[in-house]
Amino acid sequence: MTVTLTTTTVAPSTGLLLRDGAVATVLAAVATAAVAGTAQAAGISLNVAGAPIPVPGFAVMTTIFAALGLLIALGLRRFAARPRTAWIRITVALTALSFTPDVLADAAPTTKALLMTTHLVAAALIIPAVARRLR
Repeated sequence: MTVTLTTTTVAPSTGLLLRDGAVATVLAAVATAAVAGTAQAAGISLNVAGAPIPVPGFAVMTTIFAALGLLIALGLRRFAARPRTAWIRITVALTALSFTPDVLADAAPTTKALLMTTHLVAAALIIPAVARRLR
């Protein structure tokens, strides 16, 4: 008698990807708002071009761009040969590109640094959480 074993690699479900992405999005939104609020309390201006960015605006923008990131992840999951590698490369590049408006903004250097810091905080929470669900 001969026994043949076959192993199949199954990609994690879309539901798990979306669940973990949503949890990371909420955590990142709270974290970016907390960083902005703490910085403001410490005396760092949130003014860009003379208008203040409201602290909840950090959470809103984080949520919007994280949702776009999840759409990218879903596309990569379906069409990329190595979605995890593609996700990490694309999101790191997009995070670096997200600094461009901050550098060019009409704002104090400390405000620019704060804006870039919030981008890094969001990326540090969202990128690995989604990457874990991509195979």
